[in-house]
Amino acid sequence: MELLNIKREVERLSNILAKLKAVFDVRELSARIEYLNQLISQSTFWDNSATFYQILQEIEHLNATKKQYQRSHFILEDIKAALELLELSADEELLLEAQTNLTQLQQELETIEIQQLLLSDPCDQKGAFLIITAGVGNTDAQYWAYMLLRMYSKWGESNSYKILLVEESCGDLAGIKSASLEINGRYAYGYLKSETGTHQLEQISPFDVINSLRTSLVNVEVIPILGESVEWEIPEKDLEITFYRHRGNVNRTETWVNIVHIPTGISVFCNQERSQMQNKEKALAILKSKLFAMPTPGYAYALAQGVQIDKIQPRLIKSLSSKLIREYILHPYTKVKDLRTNVETAAATEVLEGKIDLFIKAYLQQLNHTTSVGKEALDNFK
Repeated sequence: MELLNIKREVERLSNILAKLKAVFDVRELSARIEYLNQLISQSTFWDNSATFYQILQEIEHLNATKKQYQRSHFILEDIKAALELLELSADEELLLEAQTNLTQLQQELETIEIQQLLLSDPCDQKGAFLIITAGVGNTDAQYWAYMLLRMYSKWGESNSYKILLVEESCGDLAGIKSASLEINGRYAYGYLKSETGTHQLEQISPFDVINSLRTSLVNVEVIPILGESVEWEIPEKDLEITFYRHRGNVNRTETWVNIVHIPTGISVFCNQERSQMQNKEKALAILKSKLFAMPTPGYAYALAQGVQIDKIQPRLIKSLSSKLIREYILHPYTKVKDLRTNVETAAATEVLEGKIDLFIKAYLQQLNHTTSVGKEALDNFK
């Protein structure tokens, strides 16, 4: 029976590989890589920084895709060969090896399937800025913001992303009022765009002497890091930049910078770099990413339609981060439920430890079937 189950799973995974083959072909990937390498060898290649950055990124992505796809085929063939031998003679060691390879293949194909079929937007491969803001009200919301900061940090670490704390504003008694993470690595934005919205927590307040049940809200924004591939500068007249000014204690090392984009009212604060200049550069990078991509996909679509940035006012932008997307219940029972996909789990503790992939995959699958960029995208500006 165990061997029969392995055969059925191998057949299912073979069908997935066949479906992926319709999306890309190894020979086509190789031809594209060879063509791009020829472009690099030309003497004029390095003249345009935006162009060479995009091409280098594409080569890196194509090489990784090719290796991943070929590795999956090799693993599948090894399993099939093992199954043929197991049909002739029982071998516990060979069966265990086939099961191990099957688990690896399942993980490989799930990753490929998500990246190749569900993360097709040009921004999906980019890194991400993740911004957490506690809801107005009390210490419970600020502590909930800290819990989410920890959850996303754990998720990033488990997926081998490089994580930098860009900004952190401590809470009045505990937790944080806000924090911003820079998450570097391929597909960070593609995966984490599912997290934009309001996250609601229900639990017994650890800060209330009567142990009352509290509901806390935290807003999460996720925007792609534009990087060097986008050459675009914000006019200085549109910026209001505030630096920390020493008052009295000259030994105190404060280097924070706050930048406001005057036409839209969007504000970015940065305080984790060593110098004010570094904080200014980081804040500008976040602001540019926000202006270019938020709210996704409406803003990008509006830019494509020729809508001028200085014509868009704050009241015209419907913030995606204000929409309630997920509930976390810790009392009187444990449950986490995504309100968009209806996916839920009772393993709330594991979710808060960074195990959020079930919500991410469900959201991407739903998005793949429902997203259409057109008139609806402009509704964010009406």
